[in-house]
Amino acid sequence: MPPIATPVLRALPNPTYSSVMTLGEPPAPPAAFRRALETLRPAEVRPEIELEDIPAPQRLAPYSGAVGASVYRDDDELAVGRLIMLFDPDGQRGWEGPFRLVAYVRADMEPEITSDPLLGPVAWSWLTEALDSHGANYAAAGGTVTRAVSEGFGNKAEDPVTTELELRASWSPLDEDLSAHVAAWCDLMCLAAGIPPLPPDVAALHPRPARREDPKVP
Repeated sequence: MPPIATPVLRALPNPTYSSVMTLGEPPAPPAAFRRALETLRPAEVRPEIELEDIPAPQRLAPYSGAVGASVYRDDDELAVGRLIMLFDPDGQRGWEGPFRLVAYVRADMEPEITSDPLLGPVAWSWLTEALDSHGANYAAAGGTVTRAVSEGFGNKAEDPVTTELELRASWSPLDEDLSAHVAAWCDLMCLAAGIPPLPPDVAALHPRPARREDPKVP
């Protein structure tokens, strides 16, 4: 059995954020938001995942930050996604706190899997079980699971039929440290891509070289 490689560590740049534009000099972001933003980009990610800052929406909350991700096996992109952190000091209806996380995951799947009536509940359990396994404290979770079939016609009639899973979810983290939530989202993406999450303190055997191009996040 080949030896287990040590975890791959990559230095990631400081995360960026968006705030609602106001006249005059914009106020400094609240300390709680800044602390949470620092935990939105983990110092270590498993080798199959490429993380990168992406523009955050500016109209959903006074402050926001976002990361995008792609999951690869060798050179094949298996899943893409994004995780958005929203912060409103006054809270919003249904949030149960000043923070809200909004997640999106899309992955290619075999047709027989997407036709399984249990796929929706199973895919949703991937998220909740990942949050629980990482000890993430959260409330008011909700979301949807969608199966999409794409079939080509005309000059695209020769294109193969593709089936995809899309999961959209949001929940309210109950503390400022979002690292457990980000780890759970990464596990969710890997599960959607057909890659089981790693046991604690175990790294992948074949780390994938880092890419330079931007991840394909919708």
